[in-house]
Amino acid sequence: MVSIKKLLFNNVKKLIPRISATEMIALQSGTTSIDRQLFEGKIKKTSFNNKPHDVFDKKLITELVEKFPEQQIYPHGNYHKLFEFLGINRFFSFLIPEKYGGKVMYVEEMSNILTYITSANPTLGVITMVPNSLGPSELLLHYGTEEQKKKYLPKLANGQNIPCFGLTGPNNGSDATGSIDKGSVFMDENGKVKIRVNLNKRYITLAPVSNLIGIAFDLEDEYELLDSRRTGITVALIERGHEGLKQDYYHNPLDTGFPNGTVQGSIVIDPEQIIGGQKNVGEGWKMLMECLAAGRGICLPATANASSKVATSSMYLYAKHRKQFKMPLIKMEAIQNKLASMLYQTWAIQASIFVTNKLLDEGEKPAVISAIMKEQTTERGREILNDGMDIYGGSGICKGENNMLEKFYRNVPVGITVEGSNTLTKNLIIFGQGLNKSHPYIYPILNAIQKDNEDEFMVQFKNIVKHSLGLYGSSFTSMFSSDELAKQTVNFACLANFVALKGGAIKKEQGLSADMATIMSNLYLAHCVQIYESYMKVSEPLTKMTIEKLTNENKELFQRVIYNLPGGFLLLHLNSTKKESYSLNEKIVNELQDNPKILEKLLENIHADKGLSKLLEIDTLDQESEEYKKLYDDIISVGQFKVPIHTGDNIHQV
Repeated sequence: MVSIKKLLFNNVKKLIPRISATEMIALQSGTTSIDRQLFEGKIKKTSFNNKPHDVFDKKLITELVEKFPEQQIYPHGNYHKLFEFLGINRFFSFLIPEKYGGKVMYVEEMSNILTYITSANPTLGVITMVPNSLGPSELLLHYGTEEQKKKYLPKLANGQNIPCFGLTGPNNGSDATGSIDKGSVFMDENGKVKIRVNLNKRYITLAPVSNLIGIAFDLEDEYELLDSRRTGITVALIERGHEGLKQDYYHNPLDTGFPNGTVQGSIVIDPEQIIGGQKNVGEGWKMLMECLAAGRGICLPATANASSKVATSSMYLYAKHRKQFKMPLIKMEAIQNKLASMLYQTWAIQASIFVTNKLLDEGEKPAVISAIMKEQTTERGREILNDGMDIYGGSGICKGENNMLEKFYRNVPVGITVEGSNTLTKNLIIFGQGLNKSHPYIYPILNAIQKDNEDEFMVQFKNIVKHSLGLYGSSFTSMFSSDELAKQTVNFACLANFVALKGGAIKKEQGLSADMATIMSNLYLAHCVQIYESYMKVSEPLTKMTIEKLTNENKELFQRVIYNLPGGFLLLHLNSTKKESYSLNEKIVNELQDNPKILEKLLENIHADKGLSKLLEIDTLDQESEEYKKLYDDIISVGQFKVPIHTGDNIHQV
């Protein structure tokens, strides 16, 4: 007779999703913090111990953006001088310790530097961030042998080596390890063990100019020639000019002007070129998962922060002074709606970056939070720019020195697409993986099933039942709470436990997974806004209104999820009606006008180009003065270029 324990174990085993080896590695990589607390239904009081200090010369940052203002850096500009400047001045060394010639710094400082550079020139931002995110530097630092570190890190720090990392290929994009390039071990004619790799990588940023390439491939060792006796995803280093290596083609990402291209060819490498040596054969996916936080959690949010802060501050100032129908744009409710949306989303981005950077500086490796940050900041950054372009009208679609938005608008799809597309990240990773990784009891259950440990399974099963019943009871109590954020945090945790009953079906029900991901993300942003205000003391009213906006977004999502859940009638009490006054947007804009600290924070760590500088200047002038009228005419002007004229078959410039 089958015991109840055995029966329960087998039924849950059938219910849970199939966990691949790569997924298991992802679940085991990184740490949890606030994301775990969201699944627990309560956020603990957050305090940070680190007190960052600047180690990088700010004069160099200003010199960089002033010296290389052109967007079209590659292949049109003199990119050699740019890379020389970046290398000599240690702009590629933010992750490298001083003993190897680097300028290792707090994440917060790195984020601020990247924000400033990107605010001046998004192309420069991309070029600067790539060597300081996923790539050879971080992989070498964490997993390289001491010999490899001494050989490569000093040259990476001073720019002698320009790095890139090749993972993506024609048949492995979002499915990063699917149909990845293959490598095989063999013995050459001299009796030496070698590895042959057939490379076909694309979308590799800096590939056209890189002379140190990190590559990921699936290694097979059919004849067990390696000491490790392991196979699987492996990462190695090769140098430009390696026999068989081709870096012949570049891509053109929407004319944004940063180097991007292919890494191809059939090559033979030594086992010593594997990062960390033979002991790291098959460890590549784990290595990459543990190093993704820099790109997802730091660099891409910094770019979104830059564009959002510039767009919001510039369009606010523009709307204050630009007149239509004999009144400033900012007096019009339709414009206020756009500005309010831009401001609260920018504030959420800025606050979440502050908190996430602090977590990273505390030593956390927040895999799920990094995914939230990548998707939310770049997606909201896109919405902010769209609203800004609507306010700016014809001026926004014409190139010229007054156009503050065009350079960001062209670049925004890059952040949306790279480091895991936003569609993939929202639909599969944030909640799909987050549920398994960040929930206090689901991963222990999965682990017990993986190990076929029925006793441990029963312990964890009892825990999750107790946890679920407690949250269900708390969800009724919270109905009477006036704190909407605290209420939704409890309700999310309660709802997540019900959704978890779907087991492996969640992978297929991506609409459900995406809605839960957005609820979870909005809650993280809202709690970050609250934490940010406790540190910065900028604007309590803006904090409350931003949280109100984020929780209002969630109300519609809660309703849709409950409606689509079997047994959703048991959760109807989690619903709350979205109520938002038309005056809320006006109040947000008024707070921006009344509280100069908000604009100060928006302008912090960004470069004011000619267009923004003019807007800042006009905001200080008497509107009746001749100086004001002259500057106003300049501000509303757009770029003008000579029309070519035809004379016969020839075209001449007037």
